[in-house]
Amino acid sequence: MSSFIDYLQYERNYSAHTVDSYTNDLYQFITYLESKEEMEGDTFEADRIDADIVRQWIMQLMKQSLSPASVNRKLSALQSFFTYAVRKGIIEKHPLRLVNGPKKSKPIPYFIKEKELDSLLDEETEDADFTEVRDQLILELLYETGVRCSELVGLKDRDVDMDAMILKVTGKRNKQRLIPFAARLKDMILYYINVRGREVGEECVSFFVRKDGRPVTSAIVYYVVKKKLSDIPTLAKRSPHVLRHTFATSMLNDGATMSAVSNLLGHSSLASTSVYTHVTFEELKRVYNAHPRAKK
Repeated sequence: MSSFIDYLQYERNYSAHTVDSYTNDLYQFITYLESKEEMEGDTFEADRIDADIVRQWIMQLMKQSLSPASVNRKLSALQSFFTYAVRKGIIEKHPLRLVNGPKKSKPIPYFIKEKELDSLLDEETEDADFTEVRDQLILELLYETGVRCSELVGLKDRDVDMDAMILKVTGKRNKQRLIPFAARLKDMILYYINVRGREVGEECVSFFVRKDGRPVTSAIVYYVVKKKLSDIPTLAKRSPHVLRHTFATSMLNDGATMSAVSNLLGHSSLASTSVYTHVTFEELKRVYNAHPRAKK
């Protein structure tokens, strides 16, 4: 065991915190073996450990109400140790090769309720300066199209087709998709372009820019969204992705098919989009709990 700890410290250059965590996890496993009489005396024999023993340990950890993340972290320590033992010729077969850790439950995405968002989106921008007009459009476009922050930052003027009312978005792995937008967003875009022309100049390559003409950054978009969403005190998370989640949730709640939402979001599979069905189902449960019979 000590040679493995030295290996982590001096060959893998793991941090002291990681080494301590791995050491504690391994000794916890040894304590389990002792309690089940899987060890002879004080000797830990790695070649006596098989997949069934590890699975039983996992079951005991789960019974202790450890989270899947905590159990998987302990398995990671065990995985590293037995990989080391195979490389050093201490054992022939890796006992964890057929062992899977518990699946992590996916957190339900944060989203904003329609009434709360309407008050933010309906702010008047007639007498606002360039930055205020831009920031309001950023918020509106993130919600109405569901684009990612990086996709919004990467928008060029040529990507915004005002006649067809379509955005050409370049997503992950340079995959391009077309996203339609409505007349109201078109009016906001035209107003922004007009204000931008007066403040920055007509020659802009990037669609969203700063006063000096340079493109906005992801950090700027995060700041804008966080500042605007701070007006919703009940919201636990404030980021551009929350608006993307809200877009998907709103679309599904209003009857859009999952395949259509998946295409608009640029997901590679329906599995990525299915998480939003849990959000809408949670909303249905909340609504049902208002039923007088449900309260009894």
